[in-house]
Amino acid sequence: MVLSAAGVDIVPADAAAAGPKTILKPLTLELAEQRIAVIGANGSGKSTLLRLLNGLVLPSTGSVRVNGLDTAADGAAVRRTVGFVFTDPLSQLVMPTPVEDVELSLRRLKLPKKERRARALDILAGYRLAHLAGNSIYELSGGERQMVALATVLAVEPSILVLDEPSTLLDLRNTRLLRERLASLPQQVVMSTHDLDLAADCGRVLVVDDAGIAFDGPPDDAVARYRALVG
Repeated sequence: MVLSAAGVDIVPADAAAAGPKTILKPLTLELAEQRIAVIGANGSGKSTLLRLLNGLVLPSTGSVRVNGLDTAADGAAVRRTVGFVFTDPLSQLVMPTPVEDVELSLRRLKLPKKERRARALDILAGYRLAHLAGNSIYELSGGERQMVALATVLAVEPSILVLDEPSTLLDLRNTRLLRERLASLPQQVVMSTHDLDLAADCGRVLVVDDAGIAFDGPPDDAVARYRALVG
């Protein structure tokens, strides 16, 4: 993936008086490593950076290209390539039960209904969620919902997985399960996180501060820079 001069501005309602507000400064990045973490304080620009990667946010200037696809011109193809897991799973779980949500994702594969249900149940079993397959989404804990959201996104096997603070709602057991699952995936993974142990599993870590990249390098050095920034 290549982000080139991808500044992002928002224009408030009183733009005539205040002017546009920059939420991510211009930058140029090539993201080629298999595991990349993005760390930084809340409101620093991490989520905006991640949303550039699948076209949820488009750059005000420059371009974002994913495997040769431009996120502005080829948005649908980019979203088939890049799976995105939100911090709040209720932002993406739209069906009444986990099995129905996974089945909904699998419709893209045009499988027969019976096969789609069987595959959805197998996928949930891989996340130790089979016993919750028919439960209401609203009966699940926050951590269980997050794991269902991950299962739903990975069901269609995107080549790149982007996660926005995936461990925020997880307890220790599910955080360990998440780390094991991410480590085993063939996909390229890019995630923002406040969990510095999770960031340490990555080969490259970006530190975002004040809407810009403050550091880009190995995990240990990145964490040290982040700690220095927050004092």
